[in-house]
Amino acid sequence: MSSFASTGPAAVPTSIVCDAAMSAYNFGPSHPMSPQRLDLTARLARELGIFDLPQVNVVESYVASDDQLATVHTRDYIAAVRHVGENPAHSDHGRGLGTEDDPAFAGMHEASARLAGGSLLAADAILDGTTLRAVNFGGGMHHAFPDKASGFCIYNDTALAIAKLLASGVSKVAYIDIDAHHGDGTERIFWDDPRVLTISLHESGVTLFPGTGFANDIGGPNAEGTAVNVAVPAGTSDAGWLRAFHAVVPQLVEAFAPEIIVSQHGCDSHRDDELSHLNTSVDGQREAALSIAGLAEKVCGGRWIATGGGGYDIFSAVPRVWSHLMAIVAGKPVPLRTAVPEPWRMHVAEKYGQVAPLFMGEDADTWWRSWEVGYNPSDALDRTVMATRKSVFPLYGLDPWFD
Repeated sequence: MSSFASTGPAAVPTSIVCDAAMSAYNFGPSHPMSPQRLDLTARLARELGIFDLPQVNVVESYVASDDQLATVHTRDYIAAVRHVGENPAHSDHGRGLGTEDDPAFAGMHEASARLAGGSLLAADAILDGTTLRAVNFGGGMHHAFPDKASGFCIYNDTALAIAKLLASGVSKVAYIDIDAHHGDGTERIFWDDPRVLTISLHESGVTLFPGTGFANDIGGPNAEGTAVNVAVPAGTSDAGWLRAFHAVVPQLVEAFAPEIIVSQHGCDSHRDDELSHLNTSVDGQREAALSIAGLAEKVCGGRWIATGGGGYDIFSAVPRVWSHLMAIVAGKPVPLRTAVPEPWRMHVAEKYGQVAPLFMGEDADTWWRSWEVGYNPSDALDRTVMATRKSVFPLYGLDPWFD
């Protein structure tokens, strides 16, 4: 019996970046961003047969050149990353290097540039027609700024991919970020660029790093309305998270009419993740990925680059969420009641002493109440959504109350 469902986007040429060398992006054994999450995700996807789908082309990444990195980052910053990577005993706190969040490690430049190369490769594959959709689950480094590292992120691969698309003649790109943390670096890089719509759905900065990304943050003077922030309250579960997503994201993406969607799928909003205070499930995040797939089909002919991001529950949430993401991008979603392959469960038990989940889903209730059925001003989530809609919807000719 097949492990794949018949619903979802059509099966079309899909590139998946999977490279064991990406595990060199390693801040040390005590750091939350363990490189093991990449290996565990790749192993699960392989056991599920995702890499063997006829439409899937699995490709290795490469180390992005300084010239490529300089389309987003400053030359001085690139040189500083290289210097700290060559001398890990040194630090450059002014550039966020060698800090608690971003400890220095040998080969930091090359490892970070390899993650970036994966998203650049995805952009190139779509531009040259090799593929229609692509995934770089090792990417999603959305906190990196042009001249500073932040929040476990050194080089901003999503911004580099977007810059590559724009430089190659793509007129408009929509960036959708569903990480628990505000996508501050990517937003800031395109803050005043009317060609890029950045939408970030995240836990409020009142309770979570980086403390930014509120409804009135809408972009620079030349691009008002192209930065969109939905800062949901701590404790938000699937029902509220999906309600907020569907009350903002589809309407604005359709109005913006991009040629391609780039998305960031940090799964640290999961209820078992220790670095946020949200309460979503694997099922809910799969539903969000399916919704982005539908938007890509409807708005930009299916063209879509998806990346990973945050996610620190590495034995359960991360591998399942990103395997679901890869399968959805490839047009063959994995049903939630699919059994987690026993060889993968045995690997987790034998190597890490952990009990792996039995199924690819969590039997969560992902029902969400459509915005069209009413707005509750006494509900904190609804107030958040309405604040975003009031700030941005009129700039697109949309009614914040009804559209």
